[in-house]
Amino acid sequence: MGTPEFAVAPLKKLIEAGFKVVGVVTVADKPAGRGRKLRQSPIKIYAEAHHIPILQPTNLKSQAFIDALKAINPDLQIVVAFRMLPEVIWSIPRMGTFNLHASLLPQYRGAAPINWALINGEKETGVSTFFIEKQIDTGSILLRQKMAIHYTDTAGTLHDKLMESGAELVIETVNGLLSKSLIPMDQTELIGDDLALKPAPKIFKPDCEIRWKNSTKKVYDFIRGLSPYPGAFTQIKLETGIIKTLKIFECKPSREIGPAGKFVIENEKFIIYTSNGALELTEVQLEGKKRMNAAEFIRGTTISSIV
Repeated sequence: MGTPEFAVAPLKKLIEAGFKVVGVVTVADKPAGRGRKLRQSPIKIYAEAHHIPILQPTNLKSQAFIDALKAINPDLQIVVAFRMLPEVIWSIPRMGTFNLHASLLPQYRGAAPINWALINGEKETGVSTFFIEKQIDTGSILLRQKMAIHYTDTAGTLHDKLMESGAELVIETVNGLLSKSLIPMDQTELIGDDLALKPAPKIFKPDCEIRWKNSTKKVYDFIRGLSPYPGAFTQIKLETGIIKTLKIFECKPSREIGPAGKFVIENEKFIIYTSNGALELTEVQLEGKKRMNAAEFIRGTTISSIV
């Protein structure tokens, strides 16, 4: 059960390992783009190419979907980046239903664990598999695999690393369940009195606006934690007086010092000051334009201020 590219890697590994994948459950095709053509999820595209039966329920509690899933008669269900399942669904397989989550649970429960680990400046993250229970991301842990976060990692690069690590962990988990060698661990055993749990809620557009009064490190982590998607942004006023959104995908710390939120452009460098330093922007995208490097942006745009 899954939707995005993150779910394709585990499915591919399961097939390569010789497991019989009897079905894939994913979201319904959705209209997208200017032509509003129906877009299929990455995992559906992969499943179709490998002739795996596909279910696309719009209502996970519908009797038609429940009957169709029971007819497939799965021994085990694996969930990767899908939706919250009702108990009537996750309780169907005789071996249960486990989820792959892109964090070291119990930390970063929620929809955006990769983004929040970077935004919060973590030096380590990982992947976890756990049995699904009634409360989201709280079930008994089966396995965890740690991974270091590099200072230059973005949400995009970390996503790809965790996708591969997660795919391996899924195979290890399935083998462990089959051999009955895994001992599920209650997440409460990993929560000490001094451990503050950090959530990973879904990120919406208003959450992505940069606050230049924060420190250089905090702004840097915020930008890389939202790159390439959904994208951190700031508002700029052009020389014409028009205010536009500028997404920032890549940047690097600078030793420049100045008033927070002010900018300087010199030698084709675009620098914006923070509370204790500055960031040099290297990859940006102006509203209505394509993504480009800072030099290209500077040559084609005249800014009067950061709003």
